[in-house]
Amino acid sequence: MMSDKPLRLLLGFDYGTKQIGVAVGQVITGQARELCVLKAQNGVPDWNRVEALIKEWQPDAVVVGLPLNMDGTPSEMSARAEKFARRLNGRFNLPAYTHDERLTTFEAKGQRLREGQSGGYRERPVDAIAAALLLQGWLEENCTG
Repeated sequence: MMSDKPLRLLLGFDYGTKQIGVAVGQVITGQARELCVLKAQNGVPDWNRVEALIKEWQPDAVVVGLPLNMDGTPSEMSARAEKFARRLNGRFNLPAYTHDERLTTFEAKGQRLREGQSGGYRERPVDAIAAALLLQGWLEENCTG
């Protein structure tokens, strides 16, 4: 799912069965930031909302977090995240990459804790922060000199 087209703007997705965090990142700045959280039903996103984001941001590629076990082996969710990446590629004809997302949700919760939030993640989810963290990691690994 690679592309010869130069990458400038990317959308990152923290895939989950109930919620999918979305982030946007720019190659030129090497920075990613949280964007929104999409609802999902048993892992199926609202494809109309995904399409609206793709049309609005016009990314050159997408990056989907790959939930690996701490030892680096695939987790139960890995195959579902890879399938989501393939569907993004197929539906929107965009290069789709996966990136190790281990500990991004833990880091995102830590960030919210430092901001004074302890719990209440349903009302104020951390999925978009996790998406920004995994996209930032992808940018650092793939787009720095």
